[in-house]
Amino acid sequence: MDWQGQKLSELLMQYLLLGSAAIAFLVGYIMSSYRMMLTIYLIGVAITFIVTVPNWAFFNRHPLEWCEIKNPDVPSSRQMRLRQQQQQAAKKNAKPQAKR
Repeated sequence: MDWQGQKLSELLMQYLLLGSAAIAFLVGYIMSSYRMMLTIYLIGVAITFIVTVPNWAFFNRHPLEWCEIKNPDVPSSRQMRLRQQQQQAAKKNAKPQAKR
């Protein structure tokens, strides 16, 4: 899911939940039934879940383009930090040699 797809998913979620809440309230009020109101709202939540959670194709209309690595032989700052941490851990775990 790309960035625009996430935004679309968020908007769909808000509109569907708000719409199902409004419809559920009106039907529950007209029928004087709390159970009917909850049933309609839960159906709306289930529909919202089905529409917004899976990674549907219409959420991937604007794929991200990643930059090429300029020089793959030069380690990144993250790789350098990991090497330093591994070296420090190796020094800590090294057994001290007995003095003679």
